Amino acid sequence: MLEFVIEIRKTAGRKLKLALLLLLSSLLIHLSGCSTKAPYAPVSDLTKPSKVTWGYHTVRPGETLYSIAWRYGRDFKELANANNIRSPYTIYPTQRLSLYLPKKRSVSTSTTRQSLKVSTAKSSSTYQKKTNKKPKKTDSVLPGGTVRWGWPSSGKVIQYYQTTGNINKGIDISGKLGEPVRSAAQGRVVYAGGGLLGYGKLVIVKHSSTYLSAYAHNNKVLVKEGDSVKAGQKIAEIGSSGTNREKLHFEIRRNGKPVNPMQYLPKR
Repeated sequence: MLEFVIEIRKTAGRKLKLALLLLLSSLLIHLSGCSTKAPYAPVSDLTKPSKVTWGYHTVRPGETLYSIAWRYGRDFKELANANNIRSPYTIYPTQRLSLYLPKKRSVSTSTTRQSLKVSTAKSSSTYQKKTNKKPKKTDSVLPGGTVRWGWPSSGKVIQYYQTTGNINKGIDISGKLGEPVRSAAQGRVVYAGGGLLGYGKLVIVKHSSTYLSAYAHNNKVLVKEGDSVKAGQKIAEIGSSGTNREKLHFEIRRNGKPVNPMQYLPKR
């Protein structure tokens, strides 16, 4: 009888040790998974247009504020504001950027009331002068704002913008190796490189404080950061970098958010 009791105790002890080992392994795996403080390129995958608003990013050589904002689905102005970076938005390698949303400044009630009184007084004094003037067209009035959009290449659209299922943040246009990629509108090149996974050799053009456009999977890039480009100017050549076939992936982003290019491009 004594031997039977001893054997039961030995068996229970082995089970307890096994349970403790499993618990310790699970804890170590969990801790290792939480060791990364900052997200890495969650929107570099063309099928994941998520907006990242937490963590930090350490600037790497070749990156610009625009490419980092593009990577995390953010508006470059918002990211600059969160890190107290002013125009021309210069950043440096090893610089640590916060991805958290900038805090809104609180305004006292008295200040708000005073500003409202001044604003009302000015509006009343100038009302008669502005009555006959036509309202100024802004980005909120016209789909394309003041930007005159044109097609970036002459190929056929093989995949359209889609927000569900097989998500696509822009449109894919067929083409042959070496065919021209043209700037869809006048602007300035704010990124030219291959640092964003899933895009291959990429060019990003800033057209206004609201709109950016991107041209991905190029075989050859013909412009550099800081270059001013005209609408229709050749900026790259079609290729298959970062993808499995020769094509142009084209995106338009409004305040950092992907929009459907077909609503901006002229009808063919």
